[in-house]
Amino acid sequence: MSEQNTSAPAAPLNPSSALVIGAGQAGGPLAGALARAGWQVTLVEKIHVGGTCVNEGCTPTKAMIASARAAHVARTSGALGVHAEVRVSLPEVVDRVQGIVADFRSGSEKGVLSAGVKLVYGEAHFTGERQAEVRLPSGETRTLGADYVFINTGTSPRWPETPGLKEAGALTSSDLLLLRELPEHLLILGGGYISLEFAQLYARLGSRVSVIEAGTQLLPREDPDMAQALQKVLEEEGVDFHLGTSAVRAERTGAEVNLSVRSGGHELTLNGSHLLVAVGRTPNTEALNVHATGAALNEHGYVVVNENLLAADRVYALGDVKGGPAFTHVSYDDYRIVRDALLKGKRRPYTERPEPYTLFTDPQLGRVGLNRAQALKSGRPVRVYTLPMSRVARAIESGQTAGLMRVVVDDHTDLLLGVTVLGMEGGEIMSGLQLAMMGGLSANDLRDAVLAHPTLSESINNLFMGKPELLNGAGSAET
Repeated sequence: MSEQNTSAPAAPLNPSSALVIGAGQAGGPLAGALARAGWQVTLVEKIHVGGTCVNEGCTPTKAMIASARAAHVARTSGALGVHAEVRVSLPEVVDRVQGIVADFRSGSEKGVLSAGVKLVYGEAHFTGERQAEVRLPSGETRTLGADYVFINTGTSPRWPETPGLKEAGALTSSDLLLLRELPEHLLILGGGYISLEFAQLYARLGSRVSVIEAGTQLLPREDPDMAQALQKVLEEEGVDFHLGTSAVRAERTGAEVNLSVRSGGHELTLNGSHLLVAVGRTPNTEALNVHATGAALNEHGYVVVNENLLAADRVYALGDVKGGPAFTHVSYDDYRIVRDALLKGKRRPYTERPEPYTLFTDPQLGRVGLNRAQALKSGRPVRVYTLPMSRVARAIESGQTAGLMRVVVDDHTDLLLGVTVLGMEGGEIMSGLQLAMMGGLSANDLRDAVLAHPTLSESINNLFMGKPELLNGAGSAET
């Protein structure tokens, strides 16, 4: 992402006034921290406190995934000698999920109010460098200004230019979470992270699911064998994939959605009861008039920031709206960076932090740092250690042997450069190895560490006992 040559101002250690636009996982905590430090803070939120994570992302999807996993475990428990009958009630699932969302949302709102933040519901439109007009739900407008402005308006599902999608009743991920009838056949346009979580989720609840992806590989940022291993798992659970296939147009015929697609030079029609559009996200900047603040947008509509998250003089952009990885933990770290700069006089460039993530399919895909493909491209001498989950004792005992673990190690320093784990609790294993990276532990340290048996973490010993693949002139497999 391009950066604006705007220098960060001296840290205002004395209280100031702040206008925060958007109550997401950066804006809400920042508003509270500034208010507790004595600032006069106004927080403007268009719909719900908590941002995408609480209302449409992490919280509802992971709660719903838990229900789907319960159904799957019950259906497949015969392999462990336990036999059960399964009946899924989607209205009960949705009610449970939305109850959790309401609790989290309420807690987030109470948190900012208890800190002394003035919370205003409405849609903001900048009219000056640090001034905005806010249209309230009543239709009235209010003009707000402050010494500092913080933009945390997030993103929304992106609609591709495929003709007929909206007219055919296509759904976004937000819409799908509220659906109270189980789709008979769910078509999913897109083969990324959001798509795959929903694909497995609805297949486990009982829908027939077809995924349409224009690329020839799912998850193009991952190593091909990782993507293929996950695809195999989902196919075994009944998900149908159409790779190298692009959408041409959509239309509705009665209760059926007809999606015309092109694959291999041929056009065919896929028919389903519901169509989910999951081809990425777009920044919520269209109505903001960001240019009035002196800030700029890039070609994709994201707010351009420098390494300190500064977009213009005393104007910051945090979270998904600035582009880059759209993860809650990244947004929350943006809050910590700005908080420390303004309240403690400490600077930390956001460009220097690790950006781990987990895909909450089953098995999970956890990743931080370099994967094999990136290491090969870098030209840096490395060793690549790979261990199939079918050789992990705990996974075998649990009947969850799909996937593999992979770690990229610098051949000169023996330090870890990247971790990818596709497997049972892959995100947790990856996080443990990330802590090892942060602590400067070497592959040799991890190979000989005394780890409890039989845990998933114990497999780290076995991983580094294996013979690594040598890349880019790496000279020795010995650690």
